[in-house]
Amino acid sequence: MEFSVMIGLLLEGTGITALIFFVTLALSLPVGMLVCFGRMSKNILVRSVFKFYISVMRGTPLVLQLMVFYFGPFYLFGMQLSDTWKQMAWILGFSLNYAAYFAEIYRGGIESMPQGQYEAAKILGYSKSQTFMRIILPQVIKRVMPSVTNEAITLVKDTSLAFTITIAELFTQAKALASREANMIPYALAALIYYVFCLLVAFIMERVEKKMSYYR
Repeated sequence: MEFSVMIGLLLEGTGITALIFFVTLALSLPVGMLVCFGRMSKNILVRSVFKFYISVMRGTPLVLQLMVFYFGPFYLFGMQLSDTWKQMAWILGFSLNYAAYFAEIYRGGIESMPQGQYEAAKILGYSKSQTFMRIILPQVIKRVMPSVTNEAITLVKDTSLAFTITIAELFTQAKALASREANMIPYALAALIYYVFCLLVAFIMERVEKKMSYYR
């Protein structure tokens, strides 16, 4: 196989990897905040439900969750598997898994805020929602950025798990090419692409973190 064809197939897989990455971040970051609110609820029933959800998502392998989302409807309801459901399965699997991790990151950031800030805001006449949105949240986002960056970099590599439900992302393409060519070059090229992708994510997140140093 020509080298240019190999690169083309790897780049095609990289496009799928990038799609999984950006869709997962776009969904899991806001969903994680909602899960965080549920986890911190004063209602013991609500809090217990979200605590259990986080426990399951963090306590079972992502690869297993993807397989459950994809094959579960077939075994439970006899639903025919399709490309449309395959796309929905990885969206649900990745987003719900990472939302659980982000929820705990947010919770740690919120609980680290000094209680005096809430009291000062109350004295100044801020409502609870105003206090959170205008005072607490900007500082929390800044504090949790390093942890969010670590999770984002982990997500780049976890996209390779989509191969379990036959998503042709970068790792799947590299594995197929390596088998066809009987050499390690596709794996080496894939490793280089993953590394560059992680460097770009780290660079962008670092720039965002510096931009958010305003509260100091």
